Amino acid sequence: MEWKGRKGSANVEDRRGNRKGGVAIAGGGIGGIILILLFTFLGGDPGELLNGSQIGGNGNTVPYEETAEEKEMAEFVSVVLADTEAIWSELFQEQGMTYENPKLVLYTDIVQSACGTANSAVGPFYCPGDHKLYIDLSFFEELRDRFQAPGDFAMAYVIAHEVGHHVQTLLGTSDKVNALRSKLSEKEFNQYSVRLELQADYFAGVWAHHEKELNVLDEGDIEEAINAASAVGDDRLQRQAQGRVVPDSFTHGTSEQRKRWFSKGFEKGTINEGDTFNATNL
Repeated sequence: MEWKGRKGSANVEDRRGNRKGGVAIAGGGIGGIILILLFTFLGGDPGELLNGSQIGGNGNTVPYEETAEEKEMAEFVSVVLADTEAIWSELFQEQGMTYENPKLVLYTDIVQSACGTANSAVGPFYCPGDHKLYIDLSFFEELRDRFQAPGDFAMAYVIAHEVGHHVQTLLGTSDKVNALRSKLSEKEFNQYSVRLELQADYFAGVWAHHEKELNVLDEGDIEEAINAASAVGDDRLQRQAQGRVVPDSFTHGTSEQRKRWFSKGFEKGTINEGDTFNATNL
């Protein structure tokens, strides 16, 4: 993706080096971290799991000295966010609506959001309570090394997916789904959660469609995004974490489903073709 020298977003909030408190996951250890990772990976609400977390420690702020690599990564994230702002503003305008730009918060290790306190183990997430995306840039190393999804457009897909959740919030879709939480069993609600996540993947594909029209994509970029979508499918994550797959516990969709809906969004390029909730075949 050609991004260097291009304008970044004014909506990046840098909280790196700001460390307030600590999080002790109920149940503790790597099992707790995997549980949160599987629940929140690329879009879940960490508040749902962190309500029972213990928070402690002393708040302090230390000057953050970024490496050259981190500086470049932060600039990249800012440019991608700026592109989402321009594209979604135009798409909303076509529908007679006004797009509200979200904020993107860069943090290290731990962060406080309107959804609760979260650490970097949750991965990137969007909080509908404050309309902000939260990203610890170290995640992109994990995406490359642990999940075998390298490339700058794999990173761009992650950001675009989180912005997709913001789009759902503005459209009122997230509120409608969350209203069902207390009315359904966990198994039943998981099915709606999967459809919500797959729609965010679709919206990420819509963004990529229009990003291509800007003539800033390199050969192989879309394949990087599709690979990233596949890398974070529930089936693949569960198999890696526990050696088996439990479909009733899926909250984000399988690798194949995530690839399919991102690809559909990339093909269609419109908001209206992404109704995952009425789709008979995900």
